[in-house]
Amino acid sequence: MERLSKDWTDDELLREIRRRERRAGSGDRTRAAAAPAGRARDLAGVPTGELVRAAKGRQRVIYGSDNRQDIYQVSKPTVRRSADAVVALVKAADLNENADGTFDLATESYKDAFDLCSGEPFVEQPTGCFCSGSLVAPDVVATAGHCVKNAADLATMRFVFGFHMTNATTPRTKFAADDVYAGKQLLGRQLSNDGTDWALVRLDRAVVGRQPVAVRTSGKINNSQALYVIGHPCGLPQKYAPGAQVRDNGPAPFFVANLDTYGGNSGSPVFNAQNNQVEGILVRGETDFVSSGDCNVSLVCPSTGCRGEDVTRATVWSAKVPKAKSGGGSRAKSKKRAPIASRGKRR
Repeated sequence: MERLSKDWTDDELLREIRRRERRAGSGDRTRAAAAPAGRARDLAGVPTGELVRAAKGRQRVIYGSDNRQDIYQVSKPTVRRSADAVVALVKAADLNENADGTFDLATESYKDAFDLCSGEPFVEQPTGCFCSGSLVAPDVVATAGHCVKNAADLATMRFVFGFHMTNATTPRTKFAADDVYAGKQLLGRQLSNDGTDWALVRLDRAVVGRQPVAVRTSGKINNSQALYVIGHPCGLPQKYAPGAQVRDNGPAPFFVANLDTYGGNSGSPVFNAQNNQVEGILVRGETDFVSSGDCNVSLVCPSTGCRGEDVTRATVWSAKVPKAKSGGGSRAKSKKRAPIASRGKRR
């Protein structure tokens, strides 16, 4: 029997649970439901109870009112610059390279994937990635440790910039070559029992046209500091969620905040709302959804209620980010991409 490690992402766990629920609800226990793409197929041998326990320990939730916005709705220049550096972690098999060098991202219905009720926010949008990250050096991305299992795992994923809604009804699912990167090296990773959870990935080339975020390298965030987070909740196009603050600043490797986040936000940069500096990486939190009849709705907690969302402090990993070379940077011209064979199968 397969056992569950700590390395599966929130979305992979929840989707496998929902897949099993749909199969049971159909009354046909002998016919397997369509298996998810990529490495999530390996979850088939893990007992459902173990999946549920793991998912409950990692998922995210809404605190107070839902403050999430699509990036096209945001006018503040500082936030838009922050969003420019946020990246979606995508299964390589879900990207199809076209003859002109562009890429199409395969997506699925958010509503169907999570059995959502019609009134849920963003219910008509697609979901297309499994984790989030941010550009912290010209060719380095920071994300959660549980989003990248090991160096070999890099071959199965791609780092895609600019997965967002262009307006109320149109997701951006076609990407230029300069928006899509492979992982070249796992520079560091930690996933430990004290709550530390981070990974640094060197990309196959410097990112074109985007500037790395500023990251806290010393000291400690202030108690009750105002925060915002940018990422891909449940694999949705990029979302900006302001109006949060630090709730518990005590743990050494992480702090707790009332951030409006979900699975898929794992690896999202959490920003100081005062100076737009990255204070840490979103890694775990409260349960995302609860049942409402025959569909699911977001769990809503008071701003001071539930357990809060855990953020691995930037000071735990920032010293391991390579220093940019003089004269380098993310405005450099595009370099030749890795060979197609190293970038995964086409659909």
